[in-house]
Amino acid sequence: MSTILKTLILHKLLDENDRPGLERWFVRDHCREVLMQMPWLKRYLLYRGVPIPQGADAFGLYNYRIHENWVGAEGRRGINGTLSMTPEPGEKGMEATVVTMPGEPTDDFLGAELRYNEKTILRWLTVFSYPEGVSLEEGEDWYLNVHVPEVMKQPGLIRFFSTKAIIRPAGLPGHSSKQRPFTHHPSPLMGHQWHRVSELWYENNNGWVDSILKNPPVYSKPSWATQDAYPFVKPDQDFVSAFILERPDQDMLRDYDRAYV
Repeated sequence: MSTILKTLILHKLLDENDRPGLERWFVRDHCREVLMQMPWLKRYLLYRGVPIPQGADAFGLYNYRIHENWVGAEGRRGINGTLSMTPEPGEKGMEATVVTMPGEPTDDFLGAELRYNEKTILRWLTVFSYPEGVSLEEGEDWYLNVHVPEVMKQPGLIRFFSTKAIIRPAGLPGHSSKQRPFTHHPSPLMGHQWHRVSELWYENNNGWVDSILKNPPVYSKPSWATQDAYPFVKPDQDFVSAFILERPDQDMLRDYDRAYV
């Protein structure tokens, strides 16, 4: 059986005035060009960020689109023979961060017995890295053996699983210098090495507020924490998050007119 990898791309809208143009650009230009460069895609799903719970913007919020690119072991083709991608519209554009991981979560902590239609689902995606100077082994020991049991005490949490990110080898090449960038400004976290992607599910916004802000469990702060409060690392530096619903709003392999690829 071939290995399935998932690339998760989170987007942050910087100016609401750019939303109409970006929506058109994604479907008309960018997604078509991604399909041309990734002929082995197994799934290509687009989620729309939903209105957030009150207080959630303090958790490194990426408020716009979340994409999932699923590929087989063949991966992505090279850039030889391709053209530069169409630039995004708008004055400010958007910021994005990317993490690649196995298609199946590494760890499943809570809620596997839940059946569809038994509860409504609000998915909180959290993407984080251990701070510089903390070994992966040390970070994982705290996360799995200390933090996870405490998180599972959240009053409104109904589902919790996590996936270890793939560690990129040093010197991994980026886009070819022969090609022109399609973003206006470099995203500060575009090349960041993340360590885990976790999903925490709640029934609705109130469930998140109850679990995270009003009645959180008592957490054990790691010795290497870079801030005192949960999540113990700095948002927009080592922690970002997004809110989506259970189903994508677009499935590009199913919905896109392949005649235009």
